[in-house]
Amino acid sequence: MARAPPRRPTVVLLLGLALAFCLAVLSIQSSLFTAPRAASRLDLDSDEVRALSGFQSRVQQCVARRGLGLTADIIDHCKLVLKFPKGTNSTWYNTQFKYFEPLEYNIDVCETILLWEQYRNMTTVLTREYLDVRPDGWLDYAAKRIAQLGADKCYNRTLCEELLSVLLPAKPPFHPRQFATCAVVGNSGDLLKTEFGQEIDRHDAVFRDNEAPVNEKYAKYVGLKRDFRLVVRGAARNMAAILKGSSDEVLIIKSLTHKEVNAVIKELPNPVYLFQGIVLRRGAKGTGMKSIELALSMCDIIDMYGFTVDPGYTEWTRYFSSPRKGHNPLQGRAYYQLLECLGVIRIHSPMRAKRVEDWSDIPSREEVRTAHAAAFRLKRHETGQSDRMGPFSNCKVWGTVDPDYGPVSGTSDMSETRKNSNYKKWEVLLFESLRREAQEHHVQMGGVSLYKMDGNKLDDLVCVRHEHSSS
Repeated sequence: MARAPPRRPTVVLLLGLALAFCLAVLSIQSSLFTAPRAASRLDLDSDEVRALSGFQSRVQQCVARRGLGLTADIIDHCKLVLKFPKGTNSTWYNTQFKYFEPLEYNIDVCETILLWEQYRNMTTVLTREYLDVRPDGWLDYAAKRIAQLGADKCYNRTLCEELLSVLLPAKPPFHPRQFATCAVVGNSGDLLKTEFGQEIDRHDAVFRDNEAPVNEKYAKYVGLKRDFRLVVRGAARNMAAILKGSSDEVLIIKSLTHKEVNAVIKELPNPVYLFQGIVLRRGAKGTGMKSIELALSMCDIIDMYGFTVDPGYTEWTRYFSSPRKGHNPLQGRAYYQLLECLGVIRIHSPMRAKRVEDWSDIPSREEVRTAHAAAFRLKRHETGQSDRMGPFSNCKVWGTVDPDYGPVSGTSDMSETRKNSNYKKWEVLLFESLRREAQEHHVQMGGVSLYKMDGNKLDDLVCVRHEHSSS
């Protein structure tokens, strides 16, 4: 009988085929789970970087056409360098670090657009709900807004409430998109070289700084319309004189209040509040910059007048006082020009007054929104966070208050003048009377109020819901 052939090679062959099949299956499974991730990551990088690179080119073109000699060199999809031409007179000397103001400034456009677009959803007035929701808001933060308290914390909350109540609304008195067009008017002597007065007055709201006078003497230069005024604490002491002639102009104190300021407020018919905003540690600083932040939290379009943004200055001037020794603020000029080319402001100045008002050089709102979305997703991706969109992604602290929560600002010992005035009109303004765009924004936000908490961070928002408590 013939012997059967050995089976070992067949077994080996079958085992080999099985092993190959298993490896193929594993390879397919691996590709199913890993390839899309890699592709997604690649798509994210390429799409977002491409969008931001295109936006950088638009910013570069805008600076070249509108910057009066300023140029922008692109480093990558986020970073660029703003440069003044060689020979620019740098007259300001930093005695601390012993150098003259430089002619070049490094800018991260991605961070800058995220920072400023965030302000379009923000509340920039200090409120009671903010102090209630913020961790240790009354104990720690309230004490920082009261001068001459005698302690570094509000150990006696009742005392701190008494000191803040005269200018502390329960909820935001102003809303995003409340006004279509706004003018932010600085104090530069530049204003006397033009006659922007009537143009300024045509805006829905006008924001002014400190003690700048508004009267017939300067009307053709700065206008007569008075809606908001942001003041430092020193100027706040003179608020009665500053506000003379207007019982409606809203005065917002930039830093602190104290007993002396409160005593003046109690005699006034005007609304008075405390500013609630971040401290910029880059770019132009001061009350002018804070006025832009304040306006951006309420306005769609911001036109800027009376800021020293043209080249060639050798002295510091104000339109209502004599010139004095100063410097050509190169860093401020560069930063303001950047903000214009990011669609935050529109600059008006003597050297720009005669050219046709053509804003096509400035990126459109749609271009800015696209760049903002790309910068947001890229930042989230780089930090390993979810790239879900929405205005609440940066909420660090959440809280809920009743829509009917809290009293209006004021105290029982106010003067009859204040008690009988319309100082609280913004706090009791009916939702239905808001501009349609403001109502729509409110609905889109689900009625949530957003506040900055600390520093210059993008992800430290205090977010407050307004919901009726369940009975």
